[in-house]
Amino acid sequence: MDAALLSAFAAGLALGLSLILAIGAQNAFVLRQGLRGDHVLAVVLTCALSDTVLITAGVSGFAALAEVAPWIAPLLRWGGAAFLLVYGAKAALAAWRGGAALRAAEEGTAGLRRAVLTCLALTWLNPHVYLDTLVLLGSIASRFGGRVWAFGSGAVTASFLFFFALGYGARLLRPVFAKPTAWRLLDAGIALVMWSIAAGLVLGG
Repeated sequence: MDAALLSAFAAGLALGLSLILAIGAQNAFVLRQGLRGDHVLAVVLTCALSDTVLITAGVSGFAALAEVAPWIAPLLRWGGAAFLLVYGAKAALAAWRGGAALRAAEEGTAGLRRAVLTCLALTWLNPHVYLDTLVLLGSIASRFGGRVWAFGSGAVTASFLFFFALGYGARLLRPVFAKPTAWRLLDAGIALVMWSIAAGLVLGG
């Protein structure tokens, strides 16, 4: 892989991880399943493959749409920058306030079908996932030209890495992320990454 492709892949990987790391219902569900060892493979594959479909649609669909309507790219570039600034501000505020935590423990075990359906609902019924994958990732991917699929591959890799690490590493992570300080540091890091990407969109033209 040459330097340009590697750079695009790394950008997709970094942005994908930044978007997916935010504390939310889907991540809490994956963590809970991982802590209990309950249908972990099915759950993490459902999340990662869903992201793959959405990211592919965003990368390919937006690129084709941008050729027909070139004014969409700058519009979404500025919209994406605004979204990232707000997203980063929310993460910074969470880091400042502290107290964030994932409630992962629930008694009992769910069947495979129920676990997968719950995972699908948490993924596909979340309106933010479409903004993140179809709009934000799609608009940023268009800036990479012929390297757009390297960028998309980076974002997909981020999804697989995160969900498998969260699902199977949950038991190892539990004592760490039981501490509010760990979440404050995580939120602060997310805020910095979001703001740096927003600055790149604004200054990069």
